[in-house]
Amino acid sequence: MAREEEEKASLVSPILMENSEDHENNGVSSINEDGRNKRKVVLEEVRKQLWLAGPLISVSLLQYSLQVISVMFVGHLGELALSGASMATSFASVTGFSLLMGMGSALDTLCGQAYGAKQYHIMGIQMQRAMFVLFLVSIPLAIIWGNTRYILIALGQEDDIATEAGRYACYMIPSLFAYGFLQCLIKFLQTQNIVFPMMLSSAITTLLHVLICWVLVFKTELGDRGAALANSISYWINVLLLVLYVKFSSSCAKTWTGFSKEALHNILTFLKLAIPSAVMVCLEMWSFEMMVLLSGLLPDPKLETSVLSICLNTAATVWMIPFGLSCAISTRVSNELGAGHPETARLAVHVVFVMAITVGILVGSVLILIRNIWGYAYSSEIEVVQYVAIMMPILAISNFLDGLQCVLSGTARGCGWQKIGAYINLGSYYLVGIPCAVVFAFVLHIGGKGLWLGIIGALVVQVLSLLTVTIRTNWEQQAKKATERVHDSIIPVEIVS
Repeated sequence: MAREEEEKASLVSPILMENSEDHENNGVSSINEDGRNKRKVVLEEVRKQLWLAGPLISVSLLQYSLQVISVMFVGHLGELALSGASMATSFASVTGFSLLMGMGSALDTLCGQAYGAKQYHIMGIQMQRAMFVLFLVSIPLAIIWGNTRYILIALGQEDDIATEAGRYACYMIPSLFAYGFLQCLIKFLQTQNIVFPMMLSSAITTLLHVLICWVLVFKTELGDRGAALANSISYWINVLLLVLYVKFSSSCAKTWTGFSKEALHNILTFLKLAIPSAVMVCLEMWSFEMMVLLSGLLPDPKLETSVLSICLNTAATVWMIPFGLSCAISTRVSNELGAGHPETARLAVHVVFVMAITVGILVGSVLILIRNIWGYAYSSEIEVVQYVAIMMPILAISNFLDGLQCVLSGTARGCGWQKIGAYINLGSYYLVGIPCAVVFAFVLHIGGKGLWLGIIGALVVQVLSLLTVTIRTNWEQQAKKATERVHDSIIPVEIVS
């Protein structure tokens, strides 16, 4: 028996034993190697998104600051001038800027996927097409701005404030056309991952804007109209700087090949994305403006409106961070789908979602920590400061949810789901959010807190809806759709000629 065991043992070669051990070791090392590779891929994706998001956050903040700086200068001219400028700025945002920003967002899909598919010449054509459409759209919007005074009076505003707002809006009309062009240029560069030149041009524009505002408001007889004119001049300066960059930079040599008649073709294809994009953005922005209007109907409307305005300004400022992430993910998703890399697009969405959660927790924690002192930045009245302190935790929750919906909306733009996003926003804000806000504020008598809780209800529905769509996405199918979309954008030479 012992002899048989020895014979069996002798049949096992030492070499085979070594190979077996090597195989086991190789299996462990390959697992470790896969883990390292996955970690490396994730870290690389984080790096790419931060590289995009950082400058884009700066660009958003700098552009947002133009309107704020103008209103700050006007504030030194008196209460009536400040009221008129503030109302005109809000009116301009609702009736003009939000619409143009939304329509320009169609380029997130079109230019981003074309860049990923390496159809570089199409990008310049798409930008020209967008500029042409947004220019045409700006004409009726300019007519609306020209009649701001009459519209505001019809809406029940006081005559003297409506008159000031009307004059301010008229001097801002040139900025409307510049803003449309600017959105197209930004999307054109952003989808190519060219973000630092945009940050530089925005910084230069903002610095010049301070000087232009000071000269036109205090050194001329224009007064508050000088601030509105400064807005127009500054937007055109930004457009000019980016046009010069696109024209002369080697980075855009492949994507900008000059003006082309092709831009006048396939306008309907652009509108199929641009209109839902505009609806998606406008429905959301208009709901926040509606909260301000509703606050004026509450008991003690002066206090409620003041506090809600402070909360909206705060929310708009911190929103720039997730908005930067939103622009980054729309670029990453559209580029990767256009390149036929569905798994990388899926990874990008996972990464940005974790980043949005992290940022939301950090920003929310800061808002809660400063809740007792933040009101002093806007008012010295104790009643306002205490009310703001009560609102800040609610604001922190809404900011967290807003960050999540922001990156999910960016994913939607990268994929070309603008129509789905428009339906979701319609249902979230106008079937859930605003009705809940009215019930909380006026039926349950929660006041301004109730209005903001209604917005939180809308954000919850919006996040869950967008998250469901994202989770159920077939990324391979989205990559095929991106290829078809880019192919459909190519105009045969015989048609052009």
